[in-house]
Amino acid sequence: MMGALSRPETAEGMGMGDLARYLLVSRQNLTGLLSRMEVAGYVHSVPDPAGKRSRLVQLTPAGQQVWQHDAAESIGRYYEQALEGFSSNDMVHTLHYLLKLLDNMKAIDAQQNAGKEES
Repeated sequence: MMGALSRPETAEGMGMGDLARYLLVSRQNLTGLLSRMEVAGYVHSVPDPAGKRSRLVQLTPAGQQVWQHDAAESIGRYYEQALEGFSSNDMVHTLHYLLKLLDNMKAIDAQQNAGKEES
């Protein structure tokens, strides 16, 4: 969530639906995480200027600090270790298959959601 909210294009915040879609999680799953991060002081929500009842989720200065100085570096080290021994070619193929899997999963979700709407 911090990575999603730290991007320049989300400086004004993201709506819950947009954030859930970006992270590929349900709004219900996102709500619990958001609550814990709000209590920790890493995120807050503000009124969306475009919608009276909508709210945007933003990183707080404390959240930005944690992302920039702690999380991003730790995540980078983790992925370096996880990809140890992978050639560039291995990484390209892995990414290709993961994206293909993601496309298939999105198609399944779309089918299931279409079935719910018809019911």
